[in-house]
Amino acid sequence: MATPTSVPAETDFRHQSCVYSSDAEFLAMAVPFAQDGLRRGEPVLVGTTEANQELLGDVLGADAGKIVLVEPACFGRRPPQLAAALHRYWTRYRSTAPGGAVRVLAEPARVGAAEWRHTEAGFNVALADTGIWMLCPYDTRIFEAGAIEDARRAHPELLVGGKAEPSTQFTAPARVDGFPASPPPPGDSADIFRFEGDLVAVRRYVLEKAGPLLHPENAVAMFGIAVGEAITYLTEHGIGRAAVWVRPAAGRVVCTLHSDEPLDLPAFFGSRPPDLRCSDTGLWLTDQICEWLDISSDASGCTIELATPGSWASDN
Repeated sequence: MATPTSVPAETDFRHQSCVYSSDAEFLAMAVPFAQDGLRRGEPVLVGTTEANQELLGDVLGADAGKIVLVEPACFGRRPPQLAAALHRYWTRYRSTAPGGAVRVLAEPARVGAAEWRHTEAGFNVALADTGIWMLCPYDTRIFEAGAIEDARRAHPELLVGGKAEPSTQFTAPARVDGFPASPPPPGDSADIFRFEGDLVAVRRYVLEKAGPLLHPENAVAMFGIAVGEAITYLTEHGIGRAAVWVRPAAGRVVCTLHSDEPLDLPAFFGSRPPDLRCSDTGLWLTDQICEWLDISSDASGCTIELATPGSWASDN
């Protein structure tokens, strides 16, 4: 099997995509990538399906014990979790790797997820200062043609026949569209709280609404903290009014905060850990508490939506 050409600079993040349509094609891509990393003394992490792990184990033999094999979902299912997990992996092992370089083969875990292109594009920003060489395989037996095209737009390089080549369809991260803003909650609903600067009142509203839907009590308190951090983030960025709506939905307790004022979001906000040297850690705590967090903004305003599992979901 040919070794992938063009070894990246040791201090640079490298992001490649590779399309395969059979077990043999997967091995032709993954085995040289892993073996070359081992020869160079670089840590190798492979996140792929259980079936592909077995294929690799059979071919690599004793070398299989020298790499870390995991299923894709172990990194987490949301973009910030994925980027943060990979950043932690690099931080942990860079001191023992030649030039701080590590290799990651990361197969997407969420087939058909609408935001996956945004996630992949966000890696180009969130991991830009790392020495990770990241190879993302896409199985045409699973992914639809549209997802493959999205992968070509989100990766600067493609691995074709063991050789790296620039992706002519690559779209620079600064030009990749973010998520569209979510619609605001219905304006005539009596359940909506109108936040106009009173942090105590909005926290009381959240606790009253979430209390019957969550247990134990600390889950209610943590949800209140998560919403409070989101409100604080808005106020610290000049937004003093917002509609706040807490309700059960799809087995979760969901809180939506919507303001008619747009929010100037950094590119791929939330896709990497905060810089603790700065006072503004954004919505990092909210993101760690909640199962799901989405932030969107356009000319019509901004929306922050967060969710945590409801007590009835745990009883199923």
